[in-house]
Amino acid sequence: MLLAIDCGNTNTVFSIWDGKQFIATWRASTEWQRTADQYYVWLSTLMRFQNLDVTIDQIIISSTVPRVVFNLRVLADRYYNCRPWVVGKSDCLLPTPPRVDEGTQVGPDRLVNTAGAFDRHGGNLIVVDFGTATTFDVVDTDGAYIGGVIAPGVNLSLEALHNAAAALPHVDITKPQQVVGTNTVACMQSGVFWGYIGLVREICARIKGERGVPMKVIATGGLAPLFQQAEALFDAFEDDLTMHGLTVIHQYNKENT
Repeated sequence: MLLAIDCGNTNTVFSIWDGKQFIATWRASTEWQRTADQYYVWLSTLMRFQNLDVTIDQIIISSTVPRVVFNLRVLADRYYNCRPWVVGKSDCLLPTPPRVDEGTQVGPDRLVNTAGAFDRHGGNLIVVDFGTATTFDVVDTDGAYIGGVIAPGVNLSLEALHNAAAALPHVDITKPQQVVGTNTVACMQSGVFWGYIGLVREICARIKGERGVPMKVIATGGLAPLFQQAEALFDAFEDDLTMHGLTVIHQYNKENT
């Protein structure tokens, strides 16, 4: 059994893969102070709760928070007696290495999304990930990550408005009933919602124009369906793209190391 771990800036997802499908998935807030012992108690309790009697003997990790990786490595060594693959480290191979400026360190989440998207959709892709940041990953014909765009995340933008302007409240993102808001909350929601519709459409159009080839736009992240309902921005939505990418990279390493 494989334990796939995707550690983002806000949440960390743990999924158990039996070789054909994910049989369990859990989510926790990302806290670098959490110890290996705490991870194990939390995971083993959830497994018992779901009556999962499995033996985890392989682990793969993608983390955008470097300080978390140490305790996840200890978790793998102490409780599962295995050495984890960590995406972005030299001993974790990629199906196709990225082609970027020399010395550039590509975020593990972007490498994983690239691998997952290419496995499902082939090359010439734009992967839009609505996370803490909104990222655009460009996938070449052979599956290589060749660059992209990073923009502030939707919720990050809302938090910035709330924190920087004393008179503006905290609001949740939703599709407004009309563009012109008639109260403060509606004005903020309209600005962020339609602003991101425009941001996604414009950036994707410019990437396609720069590349000069037909490209599919693949979306992932919790807020992608909200934007897709308003406008036909994406060719496909993959809610498990990152976790699928981890299984692709894991399989590649099993076969080539």
